[in-house]
Amino acid sequence: MAEVITDIRPLAAVLVSAVTVLLIVASHRHPNVREAWSVLAALTKFGLVASMVPGVLEGTVYEFEVTGQFVEGVGFVLRADPLGTFFALLSSFLWIFTAFYATGYMRGLDEHAQTRFFAAFAASLSSAVGIAFAGNLLTIFVFYELLSLVTYPLVAHNEDAEARAAGRKYVAYTFFGGGVLVLAGTALVYWLTASAEAGPTLAFEAGGMSALAEVATADPVFAQAAFFLLVTGFGVKAAVMPLHSWLADAMVAPTPVSGLLHAVAVVKSGAFGVSRVFLHVFGPGTIRDLPLSIPGVGEVGLNVPVAVAAAFTLTAASIIAMRKDHLKRRLAYSTTAQLSYIVLGLSLLHPWAVFGALFHIPAHAFGKLTLFFCAGAVHVETHTDYISEMAGIGKRMPLTMAAFTVGAAGMAGMPLVAGFVSKFYMLIGALELGGYGWVFALSLLVSGVLNIAYFWPVVYTAFFESEERHDAKPLLEFPLGGERRSYAADAEAESEPVAADGGEAEREGQSEDAATDAPDGGEHVGDGDDYEYAVDRYPSDHTVADADASDTVEGEHVDVVDHHGDHDDAHTGGPPASGWERRSPFAESTWLMLLPIAVIATGAVVLGVVPDHAVFLDLANVIVEAVTGEVILG
Repeated sequence: MAEVITDIRPLAAVLVSAVTVLLIVASHRHPNVREAWSVLAALTKFGLVASMVPGVLEGTVYEFEVTGQFVEGVGFVLRADPLGTFFALLSSFLWIFTAFYATGYMRGLDEHAQTRFFAAFAASLSSAVGIAFAGNLLTIFVFYELLSLVTYPLVAHNEDAEARAAGRKYVAYTFFGGGVLVLAGTALVYWLTASAEAGPTLAFEAGGMSALAEVATADPVFAQAAFFLLVTGFGVKAAVMPLHSWLADAMVAPTPVSGLLHAVAVVKSGAFGVSRVFLHVFGPGTIRDLPLSIPGVGEVGLNVPVAVAAAFTLTAASIIAMRKDHLKRRLAYSTTAQLSYIVLGLSLLHPWAVFGALFHIPAHAFGKLTLFFCAGAVHVETHTDYISEMAGIGKRMPLTMAAFTVGAAGMAGMPLVAGFVSKFYMLIGALELGGYGWVFALSLLVSGVLNIAYFWPVVYTAFFESEERHDAKPLLEFPLGGERRSYAADAEAESEPVAADGGEAEREGQSEDAATDAPDGGEHVGDGDDYEYAVDRYPSDHTVADADASDTVEGEHVDVVDHHGDHDDAHTGGPPASGWERRSPFAESTWLMLLPIAVIATGAVVLGVVPDHAVFLDLANVIVEAVTGEVILG
């Protein structure tokens, strides 16, 4: 039985970045001071969370409860238990380096509204830690909705039509969609537990709420409804299909925001919420005691439909990622797939699979944050966003692309990187299940191959191709793998027209001899004309002027805008006419961006090489032992 101690540190960890919002706004005339507040708050938050880790590992739970109650039996409670500390430690640690990186990125592009950006960033981390330390379903709902609101200015930062549309979609999915479902599920759980002997409760318990287990079998339909409402509501932020489309559209935001969305706070809050439902609201026992009767199949546990949805998502999203030429959109669909690994591992309910799913939370965070940091650095230094324009870029940005390779290896589950460890445990857990478990084990293996298929072309293009002559993407030389034909910058190498979107899809019904105008009235790519880079035609993730016109390409709305902004004298998109300049690893960008890239990539390797020395593995072990009674690490 855990020892519960009243302590103010959970509240302080939430408030430190909330107070920082005011300090950032007050320092708007002094950029150095403004950014210093972000770094100082990140260090303070991490210190507060880290100070509780030793006690949590020894079985202590730190709790702070505000006087008064939301409703009868439910108050505003913050608890630093093993699962909450696990998520808070990860997000607070990564925020330290994201604060440095965001400073280098925003200054490198001379972005507008930087004070608003850093204030919203701090508010987002305050909400994320609030989700981590929430002690009951109602408290987590409050912070879950607050996170959607404070991240909206980040998604819509560019303030053009595309950014506003992405922001509206993000709020519609996560605030009005996911939030309403979580609230409905919370209300049902409260109503169900009201008939229990101990009275209504929403407090989390390791292995599931005892009050809910007591009454669930008496009202199985309502208990099943509550389970699926909660899982679906949290699954919106976890981007489980078909609730995923907001994530790719949110890539219009600045790259540090993409890192926040994909690695640190938003999608991880969704995965964390699903973890709470499986491990601390219903628990494996109650989930198994509430089977669904499916015609033609028979009775299956509540976890099986969730596992099927996750397996489908990680496979389908990987296939879609292979078609994306825009690097950040490829990474977005990769995130959709990777988050479903976590959901799948949890839904298998086997201790090893749950252990692997929990460890995949930091494994994915370190790997995916590395990938987005690298994509942002490439954008700041070269304004290149499309994979088909990156031939030979490895010599211009050797450290960045080497770190990208490390992150990609982790996402593909290659040995010696963090992703291998987490996926290995999930695979063994699926096989240990027997029966239908082999289907999910196979989906894990197939998705691993697909991960290689959509990451390898990026690495190959950067290091093994040149600006003068670069061939079709290796391994998969058809649209799913990128360009179907060989392509080169010189006109004589071009022999057939390609789609106006840079290779993501061909135009149907187009004659091979017909020339196609670009959306902005320019010449079509190839066919003897000067090569026009895709970034000159489509919005990217940096500041753009207000749109004067718009068009639709392959069903996606794009604004025809000036991407050069205040940098008209700089080359935009792809290699310059003279080719990439060869630079040393420490001269390719500023230290504000290179240091976070190097540290986070190194962290991904450390988690893969010596995972038993990582505190995340110890915390995952404590969580699984408390829920299932099985010790994974002796």
